[in-house]
Amino acid sequence: MIESSMISGSCLCEKVTYKITGRIGDIIHCHCKTCRKAHGAAFSSVASVQNDEFEVIGREHLQSFESSQGKHRYFCSNCGTQVYAQRENAEHVILRLGSLDDDPLSPETKHIWVSEKASWYSINSHLPEMDKFE
Repeated sequence: MIESSMISGSCLCEKVTYKITGRIGDIIHCHCKTCRKAHGAAFSSVASVQNDEFEVIGREHLQSFESSQGKHRYFCSNCGTQVYAQRENAEHVILRLGSLDDDPLSPETKHIWVSEKASWYSINSHLPEMDKFE
């Protein structure tokens, strides 16, 4: 994790914005079926941010969907942008890096859930590949 100064992000229509005042965790690329379906893409790039360092503006425009037991995905009700996810009782959010407006200043570290990877996508990376989340 690398210390950030002030990093911001937003949804496509900018009704939901956020500010990060602390640290952003290492970047992980998730290939699980739910991330692929939720994002309509080969994988989702994510990083953790502590709850008390993550401020959302426009929260009234957020909707959520419980994609697996205890895990809620938060997205803009107007444009559909996935902003973050959070597990019940977690002290951090799982930030969807596609919603960033600034460089997260964090290194990418691995691909996870490669066992569920889209058949039409080839990983061309030097990063470790994990069959599940480990």
